[in-house]
Amino acid sequence: MWYEGLLQLSAWQTVVVTLILTQITIVSVTVYLHRHSAHNSVDLHPALAHFFRFWLWLTTGMITREWTAIHRKHHAKCETEEDPHSPVQKGFNTVMWQGAELYREAATPETLERYGQRCPEDWLERNVYTKNWLGISIMAVIDLLLFGALGITVWAVQMIWIPFFAAGVINGIGHFWGYRNFECSDNARNLVPWGLIIGGEELHNNHHTYPNSPKLSVKKWEVDIGWFWIKLFEFFRLAKPKRVGPIAHQVPGKSLLDLDTLMAIANNRFQVMVQYRKKVLQPILKEQQRAQSCPRETSMLKRVKKLMYREESLIAPGEKEHLEAVLEKNEMLRVIYQKSRELQALWRRQPGIKYQDKLHELIDWCHQAEQSGVQSLADFAAWLKTFSLAPAPAMARA
Repeated sequence: MWYEGLLQLSAWQTVVVTLILTQITIVSVTVYLHRHSAHNSVDLHPALAHFFRFWLWLTTGMITREWTAIHRKHHAKCETEEDPHSPVQKGFNTVMWQGAELYREAATPETLERYGQRCPEDWLERNVYTKNWLGISIMAVIDLLLFGALGITVWAVQMIWIPFFAAGVINGIGHFWGYRNFECSDNARNLVPWGLIIGGEELHNNHHTYPNSPKLSVKKWEVDIGWFWIKLFEFFRLAKPKRVGPIAHQVPGKSLLDLDTLMAIANNRFQVMVQYRKKVLQPILKEQQRAQSCPRETSMLKRVKKLMYREESLIAPGEKEHLEAVLEKNEMLRVIYQKSRELQALWRRQPGIKYQDKLHELIDWCHQAEQSGVQSLADFAAWLKTFSLAPAPAMARA
């Protein structure tokens, strides 16, 4: 029958094919638009890159330069008033349900000029792929021919898949709810279990911590389907991922603080602060809780636990008052909290401060930690001294 389309598929077969089509779109977004175009973390063979560009023109109508520029601006202005889609600034419901509208509003000539470098500018891009209405119209005709009456539904799912999951789920929920491996300076969070649906993009906190890494997973149990596709393309010589993660390693027995140590821990700063939390903050907090005889004091320490290692700019005013009240009463906690702030200050950008001056600050920090009388703090200082930059062969493999 004509209304069943050329493929003559059942309803369930149509569902399966639709999911396959949407997954091709997800791969196109995460590998081509995100990791290749926006962050330059993976090189793609021109034929593969062009296929992705063509497919996105058909199934989303998105223009490479627009998407790239808006995403780069999101990273540059994250959680500020200039962020194109921050739920912190615009509200969760706005970003979750109006992501496509925010995308169109953000695609201004100024944004494209400033953030849209290194994007395709060939004849096809200028004369075909910028006509986004043409691509999605052709896709509608193809769906009707292949699937018959159900083609309208297939086309509708293809059109809403990226606006909902990418603009809504990742940009909305991904900056609102989930877990954080690292205390990066914005509210980005990891979501599970979305990996098989949105190509690894749910690992948003990992990505905002290391935006230039082509691999988004960090924990062994985290699934980055996008990285699987990159490795598969690499096997067929269609892709070449660039550096994954920070360039740093540890030298057992090393006890000399030098510029290599400073640069290594700065490059590895998020993992360093995770270890500070595990090696210093958490053990001392547990000791302090066990030492309390008053249930009210124990409750206050439990409430302050996450605040002790949360990114300072993300602490709400009321939470900050509670944290300060606890620290004022507890000398031990005040010391280890202050030392964590001082350590993080070592890699913040300070105009006019030379690396040698930063090294002296690190040496002073370690000396004070060793003289603090807090054993876990002294042990952490010794652990820091073992850091160094990875040697050239390891850097090439990373």
